[in-house]
Order: sequence, then C-alpha cells, then structure tokens
Amino acid sequence: MSIKKQYLKSKPEVKITFEIESKDAADADSISLLSEHNDWQTIEFKKLKSGKFKVAFNVSTATCEGFQYIFQVTNSTGEQSMLLPTGADNYVDNGMNDGGQNAVLKIA
Repeated sequence: MSIKKQYLKSKPEVKITFEIESKDAADADSISLLSEHNDWQTIEFKKLKSGKFKVAFNVSTATCEGFQYIFQVTNSTGEQSMLLPTGADNYVDNGMNDGGQNAVLKIA
C-alpha cells in the first residue's frame, strides 16, 4: 500500500493518491475508501489491469489538517470487510467497541 501527498502550488489543496497492490488486496472485487474528510461517504478505487487498486482526490489544506480513514473491501461473493491501511501517519481507536482502528492522514 502506498500513500502519496502532492501539495498544489496553484491553490491551497493537496492531491492524495492511495494505491493498493494486488497482493495486499487479496481476493478483492472492489475497494472503497471511507473517510472522515467527506463524512464517511464511500470513494471507489479504480481497479487497474495490473490488479492494483488506485484512487486520487484533492483536499483543501485551508479547512482540513488531517482525517481518519479506512478501506472497505468487497470480494466476489459480496462479502465486505475492513482493511486497515499500512503506512498511515497515525492510528486511532475507531470508537466502535470492537478494538478496531482507523488510519490517520495528516495533511497540514
């Protein structure tokens, strides 16, 4: 898994790109990003021919210093599970009383 932050010179935004290698995606049919920065609405990853999954989006650095996130994986039978990203800036309790965590990305 990789995270890339590209700060834009033309406006107060950062382009964030997440990539998940096919070996880390296991038997994923689709992967979605669930994130605090957009009220936990799903953002679908694109599945590349190589088997990697990739998503990119911009976030305002003027209104957001960072956010919690996690990946939701759906396999070919429709089963969903959560995938905790590696390489995050930090990890916090997800508040669900299940011992789970969310990743944290700092952008400011």
